[in-house]
Amino acid sequence: MGVASGDERGTTERVLTLLGLLQQRPAWTGPELADRLGVTPRTIRRDVERLRTLGYPVHAGQGVGGGYRLGPGRALPPLLLDDEEAIATAVSLLAGAGGAVAGAGDAALRALAKLDRVLPTRLRHDVRALSGSVESFGGGRPPVDSEALMTLARACRDEVEAGFDYPSGGEVRRRRVEPYRLVASDRRWYLLAYDLDRDDWRSFRVDRMTDVSARTWRFRPRTAPDAATYVQAGVASRVYPHRARFLVHAPADTVRAQIPASAAVVRRRDGERCEVLSGAGSLDFVLMHVLLLGHDFEVLDPPELRKRCRALAERLLAAGATTPPLPGPAQP
Repeated sequence: MGVASGDERGTTERVLTLLGLLQQRPAWTGPELADRLGVTPRTIRRDVERLRTLGYPVHAGQGVGGGYRLGPGRALPPLLLDDEEAIATAVSLLAGAGGAVAGAGDAALRALAKLDRVLPTRLRHDVRALSGSVESFGGGRPPVDSEALMTLARACRDEVEAGFDYPSGGEVRRRRVEPYRLVASDRRWYLLAYDLDRDDWRSFRVDRMTDVSARTWRFRPRTAPDAATYVQAGVASRVYPHRARFLVHAPADTVRAQIPASAAVVRRRDGERCEVLSGAGSLDFVLMHVLLLGHDFEVLDPPELRKRCRALAERLLAAGATTPPLPGPAQP
């Protein structure tokens, strides 16, 4: 077998990159693909033919709204998965996305979104049926409807609006959003999205959503905050009536290992100090949690928390200064 030339290797890498782009969103125009890959539209047409030869169903539309799109496959070339293998893979990914495997949720969801693009329609019904029979035990996230999770993942990928019913202020309201990212914490799935009715960014718990649907209306992505940082800040502080900020005299990595990500935001100040932002129903509760970390710290915000520190210190000193009564002589 001869060794592939540099040109052949370059073509192979380009065709694989083209395949990855086609899996990212529903349709691309020839000029868009040519610009992303740094080639001519004629080269794109040749590479599309190479993918078709390999068995990938790449469809080309005509006219203003035309473009290239990757259709559902009769198999999954070049993986060569048969129907049973494709179903088993999809169900395993659904289990991972649902939190059954620690740390695997995000990767499983990304892989499942790619698999969904090429999974034949006849198999999707089998996957839906089998996913309902997958259970896990022990701790982890609350149950999330796999169909809702997949609908939101596709809407994020395809950049189309989504809608769902969501509890707010004691009632359930319909929300219209531009979905941006799904974020997995150690406890729950969240959606970072731009709320069209409130004209601002919001995070939503996926397990609280019902009647989730995606529209065909595409949107132009806005400049968005970092998804994980935004959701974590909301979970750890914004949802609580009282918020506090501390300067902790310990490295950020040390403090992060002591506090769950859902309980506080830890920001590095320098090699030996970090800021901790957290919230709770009462300032005393936040203060006690930081105190129990075992590091020296300073209160940055709010100012009234400094008074609570002094009051707590006086109470502790008084408790420590109290001398318990000596036991009396033993009675006969």
